[in-house]
Amino acid sequence: MAITLHQLRRFALARSLFAPTTLPAAIAKLGFVQADPIRAPARAQDLTLRHRVKAYRAGDLERRYPQLDVEEDFFVNYGFVPRSTQALMHPRVPQAVWTPERATQAQAVLDFVRAHGVVHPREVDAHFAHGSARNWFGGSSNASTQLLDDMHYRGLLRIAGRVSGVRTYAVRDGMSEAAPDPAQAMDALVDVIVNKYAPLPERSLGELISHLRGGTPQWATQRAAAFQRAKQRLTSARIDGVTWYWPADENPGTRRQANSDVLRLLAPFDPVVWDRRRFELFWGWAYRFEAYTPAPKRVRGYYALPLLWREQVIGWGNLAVRGDQLEVDLGYVAGSPPKDARFAQALAEELARLRTFLALPETPPVGLQPDALG
Repeated sequence: MAITLHQLRRFALARSLFAPTTLPAAIAKLGFVQADPIRAPARAQDLTLRHRVKAYRAGDLERRYPQLDVEEDFFVNYGFVPRSTQALMHPRVPQAVWTPERATQAQAVLDFVRAHGVVHPREVDAHFAHGSARNWFGGSSNASTQLLDDMHYRGLLRIAGRVSGVRTYAVRDGMSEAAPDPAQAMDALVDVIVNKYAPLPERSLGELISHLRGGTPQWATQRAAAFQRAKQRLTSARIDGVTWYWPADENPGTRRQANSDVLRLLAPFDPVVWDRRRFELFWGWAYRFEAYTPAPKRVRGYYALPLLWREQVIGWGNLAVRGDQLEVDLGYVAGSPPKDARFAQALAEELARLRTFLALPETPPVGLQPDALG
């Protein structure tokens, strides 16, 4: 029987919004959790995990990180990956070669970190007085922080944890420096991509594989072949002129989404909505991340969270915490919320879950218009 777009959409929701589990199991199941520093009303990694981890609270990943079998690192973007996945990307060989002076600086910092165990960037800066340097935003940042970031990217250091959101560093020991087979490693990394984001349009799959240049710059010449191998081993279907791919052992026609009456406000980087091309094919409107768009040009707001209701993304919400109050501003593609009593109840339940997630008191949200509840 031919697969329909409706079945693919339901399949995508069912496999991504799995039953909530433990934090380690959820990270393993996702394969990668994208990170973002903006809090609106919480960081993207927390907003993603709250739908997939039982009793999750904002900041749990950061608090529990030192005890988890995960690492902060680049993959297709920056985020959190299981150590087994990180091992496939190292030893990482960046295209930029250090000057002898830079290599000497790095070795001195490496010796300093090894001697102290875990260090804060302030300690490194105080000891070495590296000064300031231009960052990739075009502004000025601490040169020690840039060097630590570079050493982390190259695999010399690991993120040990965070103090008030600032990364602390330790020497990365105990991982083999023998390079994995490039083709095998690339196939395994592509499988992580597919596991998280499938079903994927062909063009989106190719773009995600190209994003592996962040995690595996040393294998730039391997990406095209990895894309072709992926298309051969995955299952595909062509629907309305678009070729879609998903794991060969999964059947979109048999998957059903559990708890479709649960309303969800999703992070901009949640796997359900991450692929903007797929988003538009599934739901018929364009969603854009506008945090870095000048305010007068924003259409839906600084950090609009897509609003998923009964297999449809029907709108978005901009949420903020002011004092101990949750401020809520909702918008709808149709211009108004569904006229459904269950929708009103589901929205109230989602906002209550958000207040618990954010450790806010059980008070009504501020700014919610009377007609927002239907």
